[in-house]
Amino acid sequence: MADQYAQSGEAVPASESPEIPETPGIPAIPAIRWDEPPEGPVVVLLDQTRLPGEESELVCTDPPALVQAIRTLAVRGAPLLGITGAYGVALAAARGFDVDEAADALAGARPTAVNLAYGARRAQTAYREALAGGADERRAARAVLAAARAVHAEDAEASGRMAVHGLALLDELMPGGGHRVLTHCNTGALVSGGEGTAFAVALAAHREGRLRRLWVDETRPLLQGARLTAYEAARNGMPYTLLTDNAAGSLFAAGEVDAVLIGADRIAADGSVANKVGSYPLAVLARYHHVPFIVVAPVTTVDPETPDGAAIEVEQRAGHEVTEVTVPFVSMAGSEAGGGISVAPLGTQAYNPAFDVTPPELVTAVVTEEGVVSPVTAEGLAELCARSRQVTIS
Repeated sequence: MADQYAQSGEAVPASESPEIPETPGIPAIPAIRWDEPPEGPVVVLLDQTRLPGEESELVCTDPPALVQAIRTLAVRGAPLLGITGAYGVALAAARGFDVDEAADALAGARPTAVNLAYGARRAQTAYREALAGGADERRAARAVLAAARAVHAEDAEASGRMAVHGLALLDELMPGGGHRVLTHCNTGALVSGGEGTAFAVALAAHREGRLRRLWVDETRPLLQGARLTAYEAARNGMPYTLLTDNAAGSLFAAGEVDAVLIGADRIAADGSVANKVGSYPLAVLARYHHVPFIVVAPVTTVDPETPDGAAIEVEQRAGHEVTEVTVPFVSMAGSEAGGGISVAPLGTQAYNPAFDVTPPELVTAVVTEEGVVSPVTAEGLAELCARSRQVTIS
């Protein structure tokens, strides 16, 4: 694969016929890894735009390639974006790019996801502290890589602890098991250093024989639920059913949903939750039908600097994601898909926010690696953050 490193951001098939791993919950190839071939360090991503039809790796040799991968959703999900931001700064340091410039570019690539900025700034701080302590550029680069690997390892550990706390909460709210859980977007190993956030809770319930059904919202317009969550559920042998986003209401009305489990890209100080667009309508449906609405996210997703939901910057994405249907890997006809198939009249304007914001009064609980906050209040979140392990960044 060495010759593939010549072009930054080039997709490389992971294998001719990828095998399903023996370890449940983990993709055939990791969502992100640091590699050091003779040509120099690289960050290697599992290209999520090509799933589930093709498992291929995207090799990034410079920070701009990582920024592009973030913006095109080749790498996505709040915790994984934090890891990517940290490794991106490490890549800049190792390859002689301007570290501060790289950190700024990475942190701003997707403005709603607070973990991205957290990872980039934490790595940037490690670099600055190493230089201030007398390290040369090479030693400073090693310090940044150590910080990035720490972010990666801490997220993996947090994932396991969230699963434990989340399953305990499900069992408390619904004794006896047989949980029927509705989820939105993708929150598994594809977004995490471990097995995920909300998906990890459902996976823990499955392993304990207490998951009756995982309802998977397709998650329009980019179909992260259909393409990615269903992919992960199938790998784990979970009982799952895919539904169109607008069919969720009929499930609630039929009494087929016991709980909603979602992730988060940013949680404001007051408990407002920004997550993939479509989450807020589920919260409204859950409240009307007296169904718990549970948010699962690491403590790093809580942003004390954002006072409330109105202060969360919501990313607006390109209209063609709505007006066209794009098959990013291979089309049903068998030919390479070079663009989208128009489903709206030419010139149609589209409203395409990537996220929406759910107010805290509609959230039953926030589950983190440090425990559960319920009811969700500013005071409860502040106490949680105060007792968690914090890393100072500047």
